[in-house]
Amino acid sequence: MPMKKLALLVAAVMLLGLVPLQSANAYGNVACKMRYSLKGWSLFYQTAQGSGIVTCSNGQRLRVILETKGGGLTIGRSEIRDGKGRFSGVHTITDVLGRYITANVHAGAAESSSAQVLTKGNVSLALAGIGQGWNLGVAFGKFVIKPVK
Repeated sequence: MPMKKLALLVAAVMLLGLVPLQSANAYGNVACKMRYSLKGWSLFYQTAQGSGIVTCSNGQRLRVILETKGGGLTIGRSEIRDGKGRFSGVHTITDVLGRYITANVHAGAAESSSAQVLTKGNVSLALAGIGQGWNLGVAFGKFVIKPVK
């Protein structure tokens, strides 16, 4: 099985198995999604920065800055473009801001795939993206979403 397909399969299983995405009314009353890009590196320590746009079903929209740091059994460099995220447990767009606890799996050579499961209190976020780079590993850490000023 090619590395890209294997990475996408692992990402899909992780997102579907570890983060049950409830309807918007299960925890909050607003459905929010995020489009993002993220670029970083890892060698046991993992760091990445990026940006995104959060849009919600109530018409709210917010440009955000993304930062992630963590560690684990991980090595590589990657850049995710046109990543997609889905929030649950949101009442208003400002609920998406803050520090999340992360767990992610990533694998790739030339084309890179990434999946992350994030939680912050009642708010959860599932991220998935494909990009360029080379990487392999599993990592845990923090993922911070801040508004663009």
